[in-house]
Amino acid sequence: MLKPRSLKDLLLIHELAFILLVVLAVAAGGIGIHLWDQSSRESQRINLLVQEIQQTRGDLYRQMKELFDAYFLNDADAEKEYNAYTASIEQHFEQLRELAVGEEELIAISDLNDSYQDFLAKTRPIFDRQRVYSASALEKKLNTDLESDIFERYEAISSRTEGLLALKQQELEQRLKESKRTSATLLAIPILLATLLLLFSRFFLKRAIVKPIASLVTATTRISAGKLTHKAPEAGAEELVTLSAAINHMADELAISQEALVKTEKQAAQGQLVPMLAHNIRNPLASIRATAQVADSSELDRDTRASLQDIISTVDRLERWTGALLAYLHPLRPQLADTRLRQIIHGALVPLRQRLQEKSIHLLLPDWDAVDDRIHTDEHLLEQALYNLLLNAIDASPKESALKIGITPSATTLYLEIADQGPGMPFSPDPASASPGPTTKRFGTGLGIPFVFKVCDALSCKVSFSNQQTSGTLVGLTMPRSIKSADGDENNPQNLSHRLA
Repeated sequence: MLKPRSLKDLLLIHELAFILLVVLAVAAGGIGIHLWDQSSRESQRINLLVQEIQQTRGDLYRQMKELFDAYFLNDADAEKEYNAYTASIEQHFEQLRELAVGEEELIAISDLNDSYQDFLAKTRPIFDRQRVYSASALEKKLNTDLESDIFERYEAISSRTEGLLALKQQELEQRLKESKRTSATLLAIPILLATLLLLFSRFFLKRAIVKPIASLVTATTRISAGKLTHKAPEAGAEELVTLSAAINHMADELAISQEALVKTEKQAAQGQLVPMLAHNIRNPLASIRATAQVADSSELDRDTRASLQDIISTVDRLERWTGALLAYLHPLRPQLADTRLRQIIHGALVPLRQRLQEKSIHLLLPDWDAVDDRIHTDEHLLEQALYNLLLNAIDASPKESALKIGITPSATTLYLEIADQGPGMPFSPDPASASPGPTTKRFGTGLGIPFVFKVCDALSCKVSFSNQQTSGTLVGLTMPRSIKSADGDENNPQNLSHRLA
């Protein structure tokens, strides 16, 4: 799962994306302007080239006119005008060379200039030799040689140069259209990205901020109404995830505090009621048991003596019930000592022998000679806990069934299993419950299993309940071979062999 980003990082990314869009828009505009400016300057240059070529041609025609004026009209200023046009055409060629770009244009202008220089070479002598040429020869030179030879060649070169420039102009126009399309595309990209950024921002705000805040409001409303099990979804930006986790932690702490308060109140109520109840019950029970013991005599018949023994057994059962109730309500203070688990199990089974015989239950015990059952614990507390577990197993077992006790030792723990063949447990015991648990017995108090949980907590044991696949309940009890004493010192299980030797 990806780690959520903080609002600071997300806002920074958003700002960087916005700056990037601005840079792209500026770059696209700059590229478009540059392309447009470049195309405009190129078009202007070509137009100037064409214009200079046309002006050169115009001056050449005027220069030709001065030749005819000098011959046919005997114009005295014709030669002077001829030389003026020569200087003007030379300036046009100089301008053409400055405007020309690329080898192709320079060659075309050079060819045009060479053709003009040929024209000058053949026309200048006319002013000096017109008296030498005969009228017919001079007329032929002016009308035929210049027009058909030199001037036509110049026109051909000029037309070719103009065609080259016209072709370049077309290419430029095509390039200008492409530049317009490129500029439009470049400008469209930032607009599209800006639209996507807007949609993303809306989606981001809704997913990372709006919805999580709405969920937080709902969660805080439900928690404040007492629904402490409701959880705020930990989604959205990192800060909101942290806030949701804090609210959930607060709800869990409130639930624990509420449970502890209810437990304290219940224990306080029980603590006030049970001692008074135990005191009022124990005194009559003692009188009843004493009377039954005094009345029991060998002279009585069998049925009467059996009834008296039942009274004594019932009184003892009530006495144990009262003692368990008092022990459950008071804090347990383990008195640790070195012992063996077989001794503890034997002590728990002694008061249950009669029940085992009444139901003809076959008890299967471990092979004690093959088991290292040394343990350092509170023998009496653990015996009471095992008594409750064994009592429940015997009560749940049908007649003539088997009750198995198994032990699995390890270097640091002893694992005890109690398996009966009863119908199984219809409920799962809750070790965190402060109240007496449910019971399957007609007159049960529900204190047996809670008392086991309390003893296990004091002795660092772990108890589990599960139904077997065939029938019956399997109780597992994991006990450490050594636990910390009241002063915090831990006994080394390796020393048990020396202490028990």
